[in-house]
Amino acid sequence: MSCVLFAEHATQDGHIIGEITLNAERSLNALTLEMIEEILPRLQAWQADERIVAVLLDSAGDKAFCAGGDVVNLYKAITGDGDPDFPQRFFDTEYRLDYLLHTYPKPVICWGNGIVMGGGMGLLSGSSHRVVTETSRLAMPEVTIGLYPDVGASWFLNRLPNGTGRFLAMTGSQINAPDAVHLGLADRAIASQYRDALAEKLLAATWGEGSQTDAHGVVNSILRELEQASQGAFAELDAPVYKSTALIRELMDHDTIEQVVAAILAVDTDDKWFSKAQKTLAHGSSVSIKLIDAQLKRAKHMSLAEVFQSELALSVQCCRHREFPEGVRALLVDKDGQPAWTYPDVASVESSFIDGLLASPWEESPLADLR
Repeated sequence: MSCVLFAEHATQDGHIIGEITLNAERSLNALTLEMIEEILPRLQAWQADERIVAVLLDSAGDKAFCAGGDVVNLYKAITGDGDPDFPQRFFDTEYRLDYLLHTYPKPVICWGNGIVMGGGMGLLSGSSHRVVTETSRLAMPEVTIGLYPDVGASWFLNRLPNGTGRFLAMTGSQINAPDAVHLGLADRAIASQYRDALAEKLLAATWGEGSQTDAHGVVNSILRELEQASQGAFAELDAPVYKSTALIRELMDHDTIEQVVAAILAVDTDDKWFSKAQKTLAHGSSVSIKLIDAQLKRAKHMSLAEVFQSELALSVQCCRHREFPEGVRALLVDKDGQPAWTYPDVASVESSFIDGLLASPWEESPLADLR
């Protein structure tokens, strides 16, 4: 069976809702190149199809919307067991899909239930209507594998207040639904029990013959109603990021990344969420930590297209160095949890090494056609 399912559902007034279902439940719907290559042309075709008024992007199973990208095949390509051109093809195609979602004129409703990490965050963040549920766990945990938050994270993390985006990137911290809505990483918090009701209401809605603005309004109205009915599902959920807002602002307000790391690790706390953030930071890649800081700073004033162009160059460069494959080996291949990082701490990572990773390997980006 295909790892992506496509369906076209007729509305009561003669229009069509397109549905894309990630269907790789055993791998927590992690994105493979083949899945991306199926989704991209279908979205392009639906964009040109006047019958399609909206797209619903969801997944099979209850555990995860999408737990990330196909880093194991990236590992194989990097270490000589696969196509050496695979990393550039994978990132190029994935970022084209993410960019298309960000710029898609029709409503795209992403049902971000369960785990939403890495590549899943790229899909959610690019969608016009980002829905989270009481089971949602959002994160960009690339610091644990020697990479950095990509898939447009240089764009959306930079838009979080008071250094929160940089903190979440450095610590790989998980975000629940209340915090996701508070931070602007999601638009609606809707109880998972209303997944079928959402589909039914989309099909029963009156879409009319107007502009895309009208279609977005129809979707907003449906999601607003379901969100209001869902308040009880979120009443008991904590909001650890919101609670830590002042502390995060204070910790990120230092002059060097080394000072920031030291400040975070020095906090004496019994808060489980913050303690987990400290642990991840302490065991994460020093290269990743310094790279996260540098990439977010340089991308602060980039356009969306420039962000994806810079991320493609950086991701390809990361695939040419040992840090990323070593992180994948330790976490996902051998699973020994003992990565032999290149540098023992952030202070040891030379600026010249980071500058080399940030340098583009091409005179013109393969994504130069993004506008």
